[in-house]
Amino acid sequence: MGEIAEYEQPSKYIVSNTNYNDEFDTPVLTAGQSFILGYTDEKKGIFKASKDNPVVIFDDFTGAFKWVDFPFKVKSSAVKMITAKKGKALLRYIYHLMGNIGFSSSAHTRLWISKYSEFKVPVPPMAVQSEIVRILDNFTELTAELTAELTARQKQYEYYRETLLRFDENTADISYMPLGELIISLNTGLNPRKFFVLNTPDAKNYYITIREIKNNKIVISEKTDRLNDEALRLCNRRSNLEKGDILFSGTGTIGETALIEETPKNWNIKEGVYAFKPRKDKIMPKFLMFLLNTNKIRHDFLKKAAGGIVKSVPMGEMKKLQIPVPSLEEQKRVVDLLDRFDTLCSDISQGLPAEIEARQKQYEYYRDKLLTFEEKAVA
Repeated sequence: MGEIAEYEQPSKYIVSNTNYNDEFDTPVLTAGQSFILGYTDEKKGIFKASKDNPVVIFDDFTGAFKWVDFPFKVKSSAVKMITAKKGKALLRYIYHLMGNIGFSSSAHTRLWISKYSEFKVPVPPMAVQSEIVRILDNFTELTAELTAELTARQKQYEYYRETLLRFDENTADISYMPLGELIISLNTGLNPRKFFVLNTPDAKNYYITIREIKNNKIVISEKTDRLNDEALRLCNRRSNLEKGDILFSGTGTIGETALIEETPKNWNIKEGVYAFKPRKDKIMPKFLMFLLNTNKIRHDFLKKAAGGIVKSVPMGEMKKLQIPVPSLEEQKRVVDLLDRFDTLCSDISQGLPAEIEARQKQYEYYRDKLLTFEEKAVA
């Protein structure tokens, strides 16, 4: 790789301060997932990337990289600027190669010189590189279009959620009630430091924390901590989770929600994850979950957060939240409308997220095929 790609140290492009503002012009980049950290008004030390003069930024500690074709500054010295050596390779071809290598690292060591530049990579003639780039870019462009469509739909969903769940206090058929009167109980999980040990050899059940609550769903992965059967029984006695309960992250990252769609058999929740058991004769569980996601209700419960570095919303304060309660018929109408948007924007088995994932897998499949060459024997 070092014979076809050059790197530049970022020292003169590092941002001086982090007083970011969306009204400023120049993005500050990282090669990691967040990519654009913010915008700066600094005028000096800007890397003049453009459509005609693109660059690949590379995180020298993790191996993460991004394609950039607009002017920018960088966050730190870890970010290297990668360009192609003239006449050796196309930069876009190098970009696809880097993805095909699929290298990442958790060791805090400089990677480009010690590791990345030493990777052996196939370098076909320029015309072949150009054709490979053309084919693979067709896949990435489609994925980018779908991602932009998803972003637009998410904004549309948020707009309709806020509109449909904005109620006038003077409307005759809307009553406002404290959350405590709309739920049977409000519980939380157990702290493993006090009651049990996680990830023991016999642990086959799951311990749901805030990180497993995403986009109104409970997402279990290989990183999810595990409970043995005895620990699960202890948790079940505390939280008594059932179908129709709402999970709410009340500590740390406050306000993530999920609806329990089936009574849990092999998982329970951590302390700091709250479980609401709604009175279904007064409020539909999913309607309450959608309400908790609105800007108005989020503002109300975040005002009540207390504590040091890691803040929590006290359960007693949660019960005092004033909740608008229309008729059950109106609640069902709103839920049906929002469900359609939620599926389109969030469901990983259908809708746009599933289409994006399928296109990404298709791209990776063809990238692997197109960038795999039989090595020629040297005479």
